[in-house]
Amino acid sequence: MKTLTQGTTLCLLFLLATLSTAAPRIGAPAPDFSLQDTEGNTVTLSALNGKYVVLEWTNHLCPFVGKHYDSGNMQSLQKTYTDKGYTWLSIISSAPGKQGHVTANQANELTRSRNAHPTAVLLDERGTAGKTYDAKTTPHMFIINPQGTLVYMGGIDSIASADKGDLAQAVNYVKAAFDDLEAGQPVQSPINPPYGCSVKY
Repeated sequence: MKTLTQGTTLCLLFLLATLSTAAPRIGAPAPDFSLQDTEGNTVTLSALNGKYVVLEWTNHLCPFVGKHYDSGNMQSLQKTYTDKGYTWLSIISSAPGKQGHVTANQANELTRSRNAHPTAVLLDERGTAGKTYDAKTTPHMFIINPQGTLVYMGGIDSIASADKGDLAQAVNYVKAAFDDLEAGQPVQSPINPPYGCSVKY
């Protein structure tokens, strides 16, 4: 039996490392993660199997996020789907010292002051979950079905602007995805370009 050369071994190790950090794929199991929420609880994605889960990457200082919160659009989506028993996780991946970084208390105050309705707000200071999901912008949205499969990822809607006036004309991709799923159909547009501020890792 031939032994692997050092070069071949290094190539294999690089390939394995690449595969282990591969970006999430539609139709594949959603990558698992565990994060602390703002109440000090550990939230593990795999423990939520059996429910629809929405992941919303957010940064309250980003004007694109402001568009959706100042208008009430994000809160309306959150309430609509949490009222149906779905889990909505708002994730803050801003690193300490970077724009949008908040303490747990500050995040809770933001939730109260904006009348937001997430199931939980998760703190991802090290960017572990954000990098696992290749989250690029705030907002960046992901939907996971009850079987733990990723069924949507991308922008929240079809008009990449920070102007609240564009909301009425935009196609809301999150709502459209859930309309398809609730009709027993696959998501017709499962990947769309995310837009907004870069995640401040």
